[in-house]
Amino acid sequence: DPVKDIVPLCVYGHEAWDAATARVGDIPLAKELPFYAVQQRILMRDFGYLNPRNIYDYIARGGYSSLVKAFFDMEPTSIIDVIKKANLRGRGGAGFPAGTKWEGARNAKGEPKYVVCNAHEGEPNVFKDRRIMEGEPHMVIEGMIIEAFAIGSHIGYIYIGDEYPLAIRSMEHAVQQARDAGFLGKNILGSGYDLDIQVYMGGGAYISGEASALQFGIEGQRAMPRTKPPRSVEAGVWGKPTCVNNVETMMFVPDIINHGADWFLGLGTEKSPGTKMVTLMGLPKYVGLSEVPLGTSMRDLVFKVGGGIRNDRPFKAIQTGGTSGGLMLDNHLDLKLTFDNGPEDMGSVKGVLGSGGFVVYDDSVSIVDMTRYWMRFNRYESCGKCVPCRIGTKTLLDILDRIATGLGRVEDMDALKEWSDHVINMSLCGLGQAAPLPTLSAIELFRDEFMEAILNQNDPTGRNEALIAIQERRKLDPGYGRLPELLSGSGNGKGKVITLTPISR
Repeated sequence: DPVKDIVPLCVYGHEAWDAATARVGDIPLAKELPFYAVQQRILMRDFGYLNPRNIYDYIARGGYSSLVKAFFDMEPTSIIDVIKKANLRGRGGAGFPAGTKWEGARNAKGEPKYVVCNAHEGEPNVFKDRRIMEGEPHMVIEGMIIEAFAIGSHIGYIYIGDEYPLAIRSMEHAVQQARDAGFLGKNILGSGYDLDIQVYMGGGAYISGEASALQFGIEGQRAMPRTKPPRSVEAGVWGKPTCVNNVETMMFVPDIINHGADWFLGLGTEKSPGTKMVTLMGLPKYVGLSEVPLGTSMRDLVFKVGGGIRNDRPFKAIQTGGTSGGLMLDNHLDLKLTFDNGPEDMGSVKGVLGSGGFVVYDDSVSIVDMTRYWMRFNRYESCGKCVPCRIGTKTLLDILDRIATGLGRVEDMDALKEWSDHVINMSLCGLGQAAPLPTLSAIELFRDEFMEAILNQNDPTGRNEALIAIQERRKLDPGYGRLPELLSGSGNGKGKVITLTPISR
């Protein structure tokens, strides 16, 4: 075997051998595999190559060089100009231009000013920020220091959910190392600039990642969103100007400062430059985290990065935007992964990039059951502050529960649309405004599955667990689950009293 010849050479160094370019028989190079060929690893380039708990590993690979450049070769306003020219858009979900936010914070009146790294990643299928903090924490810190210097802040916070204990320890350790090395504290690198960063642990609720809610969390209050305006850059933590950016957004800053805005604009598309870290979950052959250029087709994401569908089953749909986006079908997969809504972009069919969470469905997945799952998550993660979200998500879940358990009515389809519109248009924050999007998309693209559940109490996939339980119960009680017929006056149930006993699961 070629491996038997090569391994001793690698171990004992008898012969020069480049692991990146040398071949072993017919085995392709890693960079030639479809999984890596589509990717462009900018932020993830050092994952696995450096020790995240050793600041000198990071420095040896050029770490903190952009900080030196920003402090001694640039003015705060010129740093903001570079970020604006690069059109760096927020990677936490909204895609708002980071440079515009920085400029607003710098020009805002009031002292002190705060810079906050939003690391409270609460969606059930997204873990890019956790991987960054556990794998390369110093790049996040370097980006934060540059941002703080640019907007005139001397206090920074990294806000992390308590479900990420390893990430919390990693960031605390990295912050202390940065202090010890002179990158944080008084008179950083002899520049006369002072900055300290603290790591704050959040309560773990999904709503805690909303920008205004996390600021209440930092203040020691319950993390709940507030009305806007004023925006955070005008009145945030303790009523002072606050600039909040996502972990992934912060990570791009050092490279943009070092290489310039034109370098960044050369990645991705014109309106959505750069790369995006995406979490691919569900039923592709390869699940996990990857980094692709914006503008990559959804087909390449599913069938190259994801390797296609597990067990070679037919592709059914892909859920976009984590818990807050629409479904995309096979005929949508040639659209581009971007923040935009142009005819070639995923947004044209209500696909959402968001924080980069995607879930792939094969033909065995029950859309009714999955729609119910997403709504259940949003309903129980609602903070309850505003009525449209508190009551609306509960009502939507009640309707979906009814349909999923074979008790649905035809008019429920219109009710889902009407209630969804109310929640979207009247909710206070992004959670409520996006919570019904998976439902709206599902009833538009898979209406037949919902009608089959309503009219025939059947699921074509045979995977709706709630409906299966109902059907098993009806074998013992034929009248069980016939409530829609009784309410409508149809069927032969007139005069009968049917008790709907809760199912023991």
